[in-house]
Amino acid sequence: MSVSGGSIAIIGAGSVGSAIAYSLLLRQVVADIILVDIDHDLCQAQVQDLSDATFLSNVRIRAGDFQDASKADIIIITAGAKQKPGDTRLDLIDRNLKILKSILRSLQPIRSNTILLIVANPVDILTLFAQRLSGLPKGQVLGSGTLLDSIRLKRIIAGKLKVADTSIHAFVIGEHGDSQCVAWSTATVHGTPLLKVLPLTETEKDEIATLTRKKAEAIIKVKGFTSYGVAAVTARICEAIIFDHRQVLPLSHWQEELDCCLSLPAVLGRDGIISSFPLHLNEAEQAFLEGSAKSLRKVIADYKEDL
Repeated sequence: MSVSGGSIAIIGAGSVGSAIAYSLLLRQVVADIILVDIDHDLCQAQVQDLSDATFLSNVRIRAGDFQDASKADIIIITAGAKQKPGDTRLDLIDRNLKILKSILRSLQPIRSNTILLIVANPVDILTLFAQRLSGLPKGQVLGSGTLLDSIRLKRIIAGKLKVADTSIHAFVIGEHGDSQCVAWSTATVHGTPLLKVLPLTETEKDEIATLTRKKAEAIIKVKGFTSYGVAAVTARICEAIIFDHRQVLPLSHWQEELDCCLSLPAVLGRDGIISSFPLHLNEAEQAFLEGSAKSLRKVIADYKEDL
């Protein structure tokens, strides 16, 4: 892949932010990567370490400040409190809303055509807050959502069928968290409905959905955090934006009918979310999705005064 011009800023130089920088560097998505963190010593150390890998690409990486970041083509926000063993993503909201508000104040004025990508959790709620606080159009503010969950799901299914992951087309939708839903009725294998190729009982479907949903928790329990998977999907999102790929990806974005941000397939390009892609769910899945939205709206309602 040839390097494009432009720059990507990453707010947060911890385990996730540095892994994202490494993925972007190796994928050569842009010419310049800017790493920003309130811990300047950590930020400089990460840049020095990452710069040793730049011989593999034509990418420059440097430490910067919030004003440098505000001029980037894409601003990725990873900064926030880490999810601890036993935490749900919603448990993080009090801590991470304060961090998000501070970051967005420091970024002003943000370049009018910048894309703001939220990776910090709880991603759906923080994406909505960022839309309201950033001053950017809603389509330019999106979250990584259930893209990683969907990739995990496809790998499990592919393993059962003994085919390549790329042959599976399936989405996890709704909240990136406990109320997410697998859209089984729309899943296909190379154009054939999945459930015709791989008949699954309700129990088997529930087991796969639970394994998908709990994977991050299992990793965090042992090593304390996840970073490589989210870094890879973040790089994929950035590629789709910078190179205007118009890929259909399950990302957290504004849903007018559901009055919140959550993940449904979206067409992603240089202007951000170009459109939601229609997904024809069955009644049970639609009810599950609406339940996911309701749970998010309930949490959001408690923070209206903070916005």
